[in-house]
Amino acid sequence: MIVMLYGFIFLLQAITFADFFLADILTSMSKVFSDLERSVCRMVHRQVATIAWFEADSICGSHSVAIPLVLVLPYLFRLFQCLRQYKDTRERTSLFNALKYSTAVPVIFLSALKYHVFPERWTNFYRPLWLLSSVLNSLYSFYWDVTRDWDLSGFTRIFKFNRPSIWSYILHGRKWVYFWVIGSNLILRCTWTYKLSAHLRHNYLTVFAIAALEIFRRFQWVFFRVENEWNKMNSKSTTQISMSEMSAEEEKLKLLASSDHNV
Repeated sequence: MIVMLYGFIFLLQAITFADFFLADILTSMSKVFSDLERSVCRMVHRQVATIAWFEADSICGSHSVAIPLVLVLPYLFRLFQCLRQYKDTRERTSLFNALKYSTAVPVIFLSALKYHVFPERWTNFYRPLWLLSSVLNSLYSFYWDVTRDWDLSGFTRIFKFNRPSIWSYILHGRKWVYFWVIGSNLILRCTWTYKLSAHLRHNYLTVFAIAALEIFRRFQWVFFRVENEWNKMNSKSTTQISMSEMSAEEEKLKLLASSDHNV
């Protein structure tokens, strides 16, 4: 178990579906990791249950350089997974996937600069860059979800395997499901816009609601992603069976031809 975990973390083995599936989920938990780091830091510096807990400029507050470093780790790890996958398979799709995760890096570090530059500099220069990088990351991620992870380009159906589950029977052929998942994914990919409002940004109920919506978005992603992978596996097995049957038929024809010639 330890050897498997070591290989997973340091990318010492070929990347499997389970590896990047878990890493994809971890990207949704980056905020959780940053909150965990902040909590541990405050316990170490004895800031728990004190007024320092609410101070943004405290040692473990938003000014801490550790916050963006922890936030970016899941995205960097997923990026390196894509590069390792390209090294093993030479598929250009892996490079475009790595590019998607790289677009999250400027979003995180530009957001952190807000606490380290003058307000005028942030408003006039860094904030527009942050907005541009956030929009680019959201749209690129949305495009990848629909066309790559779910294979819904052109609204093609993904429930096309021989033995679908009960959930697939319920959803199969219902167009509203696809419109819902695509539309809701686009909206939930843009929930970061609540940070544009200082009132919402510091409202604990809003932050909690955004976190709950991210859980819902990731749940939807997981369902369609796994179904798509299952569909690909069945298609591949069906193709292999067809190829083997064709090879068997060719062998039979060769044997018949050779027997006729001998006669």
